[in-house]
Amino acid sequence: MKIAVTAEMAPAKAFIPIIKQLDAEIICLTHSHGVEELMGRYCSEVHSIGKSRGQGAQKRSNAKIASLVFKDIWSTVKSLRGKNVDMLLTCGNAGDVRKGIAASKLLRIPTLHIEQDIYNPIEMIAFSNLITVPSDDYKNLVVEKYGFKNVRVIEGYPMASYVSELKLDDVNEVKTRYGLDEFLVLVFGGDVKGEDIPGIIKDVETLERDVLVVPFRFDADYVRSCVVSPNLRVLDGYVDLPGFMKASSGIIYAAGMGLTIEAGVLKVPAVKVAGFHRKHASVDLAQELGIEIAEVGKIANAVNSMKVPRGDWLIEGGKKAASNVVELINNFETEKGHNGGYSSMRRIWAARSEFR
Repeated sequence: MKIAVTAEMAPAKAFIPIIKQLDAEIICLTHSHGVEELMGRYCSEVHSIGKSRGQGAQKRSNAKIASLVFKDIWSTVKSLRGKNVDMLLTCGNAGDVRKGIAASKLLRIPTLHIEQDIYNPIEMIAFSNLITVPSDDYKNLVVEKYGFKNVRVIEGYPMASYVSELKLDDVNEVKTRYGLDEFLVLVFGGDVKGEDIPGIIKDVETLERDVLVVPFRFDADYVRSCVVSPNLRVLDGYVDLPGFMKASSGIIYAAGMGLTIEAGVLKVPAVKVAGFHRKHASVDLAQELGIEIAEVGKIANAVNSMKVPRGDWLIEGGKKAASNVVELINNFETEKGHNGGYSSMRRIWAARSEFR
């Protein structure tokens, strides 16, 4: 079997415990930094399919974004064409999923999508042949809200299995690297907009503690321009975030499911910044784990009282979920069908409009 996967960083971590159980050749398609280093050992090929459109604070017109996306879809088609790919595996709600599914439909490659974001999925998953969700409640939600027709419950988050097996950098080595005995980590991810960053940084600066800032989806120079306090240091380039988090005294994150799972499994004290996704599966999960969700202006207070997440249950569920996805892949010919198509795509588009 030959399987293509579209992967940003967090979905790549969800794929690995699945891939390790498969007897298959894997081709990786990505538009994200760091994925090749993570996925290279598991894949026969890694192809770039353009860039994520969430890399900074600059605005682009819809026409410009569309032209860039179509260019990347064509790049994805060229990466898949002639490779005799049996199926495409997708996860997440970023543009790489849109590009991957669009290309797979053009090439008539069936698709299995692992949905974790639930309230804010990418529109194109309406054309996937099979969708998985973590729980029965979420299955009921997506069937009712989006009209999906072929949904399976996998009983957890595969990424939790990956995180639980990580060999982390030595804590003291990490602290020595940055010359700090104690520090917090601030991460800017997919649940924050560029215009929100100055307010978040101003709030965190009131803590008067050493904070290492990981821009992740944003331009480091832009984030650095928002910093006044010498206590905040903005990092450049790729950061091995789990080891970094484990060495810290706690994490403040304006991001979604990936960071929530990592904080829960690693049991790192955490505060999730209330971003523009007020209703999101990562918000549900954070609340289950006991991670406080703080509005801008109240982050410092939340950090001063943050607790260790209750994350033991995530690991067992993650292993079960990975095995359940493997079973679906191995029986894909009988499991695949059709989801809601254009009708479901319109419903998702309407639901996502509040975040534009």
